[in-house]
Amino acid sequence: MKKFLSSNVFRFIWSAGLAALIYFICPPCFSKTTLAILLAIQLILINGAGYIAKIPMITHIARFLVGGLFIFSGFIKANDPLGFSYKLQEYFEVFKNDTGMAFFEWFAHIALPLAIIICASEIILGVMLLIGYKTRLTLWLLFAQIAFFTFLTFYSACFNKVTHCGCFGDFLQLKPWESFWKDIALMILITILFAGKDHINELFAPMIISTLFLMGVVFSVGFPVYAYRNLPPLDFRAYKPGSSIKENMKLSPDYKPAEYETGFIYENLKTGKKEHFNLKNYPWEDTLTWKWVATDNIVIKDAVNAPKITDFTVNNLDGVPITDSVLNDKNYSFWLIVYDLKKTEDDPTLMAKINDFYKLATQEKYKVMAFTASGPNDVDEFKHKHNALYDFATVDGIVLKTMVRSNPGLMLIKDGTVIANWHHNNFPSFSDVKQKHMK
Repeated sequence: MKKFLSSNVFRFIWSAGLAALIYFICPPCFSKTTLAILLAIQLILINGAGYIAKIPMITHIARFLVGGLFIFSGFIKANDPLGFSYKLQEYFEVFKNDTGMAFFEWFAHIALPLAIIICASEIILGVMLLIGYKTRLTLWLLFAQIAFFTFLTFYSACFNKVTHCGCFGDFLQLKPWESFWKDIALMILITILFAGKDHINELFAPMIISTLFLMGVVFSVGFPVYAYRNLPPLDFRAYKPGSSIKENMKLSPDYKPAEYETGFIYENLKTGKKEHFNLKNYPWEDTLTWKWVATDNIVIKDAVNAPKITDFTVNNLDGVPITDSVLNDKNYSFWLIVYDLKKTEDDPTLMAKINDFYKLATQEKYKVMAFTASGPNDVDEFKHKHNALYDFATVDGIVLKTMVRSNPGLMLIKDGTVIANWHHNNFPSFSDVKQKHMK
């Protein structure tokens, strides 16, 4: 029996059976012809492993590509783990809404530590593959991780749930289908690595390998923790220091807006399954079988040359737009970013620093304003609790999360240009800011 389980015949049986299962359960959003081609490639790679193993160069090329891409992807996400955790929360919220399973909400609450773990694992697995440390364990962990991400990106693309996967943070924003094909390519490369695993040897002596592994572990964990407790060391966002918010909001001459199609989500009363329909086929008359759940809009054509910033709008607490006035202030001004007052760092020492900063800045005629997505009641409660005298304005919460990865965070602005920003762990004194940045 053991001999049969390790035979080529059994390998073909289980691989062909798995391919058939995937083929028949795949949703109709993906071309059956394309799927058949991909599954055929995987079958050839799995069952032709003996032939692939005879060409070591194929394994070495795949090893370099997979290891390098995992390190790069992990590093980019580790550079902004808080931003990556926002993306994981988005995925978990989608899964909770679509499946009704409450444990996804629990995952959403631990999105930040999960983000750090995923970032660290990508980096260390890339290092392990490149140096040849514990090859079999490394390959199975690589396969498990890429299988997980392939499912996420496919689900996102197929059901139009998450428009940006977060695979490379803000450095490179891939659309769901682009990210899915990237994961498919990695899946194929990892399959090649399994075929040629005997060629993946340790590159150095055991002591050096162990040292490099430990250094990789320390860096892969320490770097995202540092980036979270400060600000991303490499800032790729449209609000980074030196960028003009006004310029990033301008429309280019060849800009074309995105095109949307109105759709409807109905629940089948007999099966409980939810399906998406468009204006041509939604079952509004069949009330015995279908129940309307929600209306949604699907992007059928992406915007062309869209501005980097499309949703920056500031209103005072009375709802009056003040975007132009805050962006066209020729003097230096300070924006205190507190996207959710209930989640803002509740540290009396920090709040005292902010109040002192406000007093010193206003004494020299510099404006200090807090931007939040919280409601008026939360603002009043916050101001009374922390004796905050600065004015508040409302901005969309997602925009505020993008502007600075800190709650609270501080930005120095002049004429719509970002001069500098600070994490609350590094909240500056007014004298230091004035000396270093206000010239």
